[in-house]
Amino acid sequence: MSAVNSTPIPTVATREIRVLPDQLISQIAAGEVVERPASVVKELLENALDAGAAQLQIKLDEGGVRRIVVADDGGGIPVEQLPLALTRHATSKIRSLDELESVLSLGFRGEALASIASVAQLTLTSRQQGAPHATAIDGHTGVLQPAAGGVGTTVDVRDLYFNTPARRKFLKSEQTEFGHCLDVIRRSALARPDVAFSVQHNGRVVEHWNIATPAQRVTRVLGEAFADAHLPIDEQAAELGLRGFAGLPTASRGRADQQYFFVNGRFVRDKLLTHAVRAAYEDVLHGERFPAYVLYLELPPQLVDVNVHPSKIEVRFRDARGIHQFVFHAVQRTLARAAGAGGATHAAQPAAAGGLEPAYGKSANPLSSHRPWVPQPMQQRALPVAQPLAAYDALFGRAAPIGPTADIPPAALAERGDSALANAADQHAQPLGFALGQLHGIYILAQNAQGLVLVDMHAAHERILYEQFKQALGAREVPVQPLLIPVTFFADPVEIGTVEEHRDTLAALGFDLAVLSPTTLAVRAIPALLDGADAQALARAVLADLRNYGGSRVLTERQHELLGTLACHSAVRANRRLTLEEMNGLLRQMEATERADQCNHGRPTWYQLTLADLDKLFMRGR
Repeated sequence: MSAVNSTPIPTVATREIRVLPDQLISQIAAGEVVERPASVVKELLENALDAGAAQLQIKLDEGGVRRIVVADDGGGIPVEQLPLALTRHATSKIRSLDELESVLSLGFRGEALASIASVAQLTLTSRQQGAPHATAIDGHTGVLQPAAGGVGTTVDVRDLYFNTPARRKFLKSEQTEFGHCLDVIRRSALARPDVAFSVQHNGRVVEHWNIATPAQRVTRVLGEAFADAHLPIDEQAAELGLRGFAGLPTASRGRADQQYFFVNGRFVRDKLLTHAVRAAYEDVLHGERFPAYVLYLELPPQLVDVNVHPSKIEVRFRDARGIHQFVFHAVQRTLARAAGAGGATHAAQPAAAGGLEPAYGKSANPLSSHRPWVPQPMQQRALPVAQPLAAYDALFGRAAPIGPTADIPPAALAERGDSALANAADQHAQPLGFALGQLHGIYILAQNAQGLVLVDMHAAHERILYEQFKQALGAREVPVQPLLIPVTFFADPVEIGTVEEHRDTLAALGFDLAVLSPTTLAVRAIPALLDGADAQALARAVLADLRNYGGSRVLTERQHELLGTLACHSAVRANRRLTLEEMNGLLRQMEATERADQCNHGRPTWYQLTLADLDKLFMRGR
């Protein structure tokens, strides 16, 4: 076999050091700044907003690959400074290190226009107030010439990556690239509701947002679904401020596609901030669901470093822990204040009936400060008299029946309510009223001063158990209930090993599991709060959590998943027949439990139908 003759490529060590050509330097920088058409749109929008624009027009062709035009009505650029605008590291935003450390403008690096011009055909046209005409400069040749145009600046970018075809091959389809561009534009629109935006794609207007209030802009950009299911946030602590809108847990999404966080008006992707918000939702949102939110953090610019990455989408905080705690507690307080409103939203107002003051007074229970909400969907559509069970399941977000019958733990329903229908005064004293009966063994029907209350008994009991177990675990005082007859079951080697490895954690959780043989486990005790639950199923679920997360994480960062598992396995199940006394006991415990309006998976636990709503269904008074 003959060797292949080839000319050897000189190694780096054998090459002499040379200064790179300016064009190559710009193209290297463009690799960090201009990743795709959306990157170009972002940089041009930031420049336009920094220039004081009140109206922006964005035109895209073929997803921005063929053409991107961003026109603003800002202050414009002096004619003599147009060549400088296309020079690398030339900017009007900062002058010194001190200004860099306290920068409030969106742009400041002086790289964007030069980088874009190095990988595309760029024309910059600008005119200042009082100038006789606009002036255009060619990004490739630097030639200046008179042009038509009003006050402001227009940047026309054509044929992106025309001179670097290899980069162009990495771009996606036209619709995908347009989607990324539109997402960037939405971020800017959310950050600056005081600016009007108009977006065209292939000659067709696809979006137009007039100057509006923040709430109006959020509604226009994210849609009515978010507008009808969010909570306003306005928190202040010393120099920190957090404002915006947090989506209700009941309106969570399967993707993290409606999460917008702005720091001093700049959209950022920051793991610290994302974790803080997620942690605030942990008590009411589990599994693979994601909250939706638009949040604006304001703080002195000296406390945040925005010069972390050329894309300026990452930041670094001087006091990261303090920022995390502030955001976490601000969002958590907002969710806690809204809890108990029965799914209330910012857009929908509480029922017009008289206020309710629970018998237990103004306790920590959020039900004490909110009147039940009439669900908007019930107001918008007429329901047939014979409502099928599937429709009720859809109303409560239930995908399927909960599971096999299980006895309700006696301790959870120790409080008894009056089984007889209470008089009007009693109904005012209890926000959730008094039970009338059960529907299909799943829902409790109760009467209160406003009308009819529907309660998902499993979801409600799940929240009660969750909060009780969380308090006991937090105090490290989980009461234990020994089983009169230990429950034995077949176990695989992994489960056996998990028991032997995590005995201390199991004991802290209130479980006593014994290894009887290489294939047999025995449950000898379970937490007293979960008395009556399926001991075998409960033990297997806890062992699965310990195996997946580890003992220490289960007791710290994964505690919410574990508590959710325990509560779900122990809550009263579908088709469990309850007496009126048991139903009223559950209602009273809901009124005494924080966040009782949602189960720990984020589903609502109760809804209110007022007498007026019922009158509408039956066309009374018409």
